[in-house]
Amino acid sequence: MKDLLVKINAEIETFKAEAESLTEKGIKAAEPRARKSTLEIEKLLKEFRKVSIEESKK
Repeated sequence: MKDLLVKINAEIETFKAEAESLTEKGIKAAEPRARKSTLEIEKLLKEFRKVSIEESKK
């Protein structure tokens, strides 16, 4: 579970950096990278939910 949390936090940091590049610096290439990051975050959060439910049943 800790590894999963580390991955989630890392992906959120990536998203924040790309979103900042887009909004603050106007770097258009950051937009697709930010969108890709949101998809990865969604996937990781679904995995977290699954693991969390499994661990609560123990």
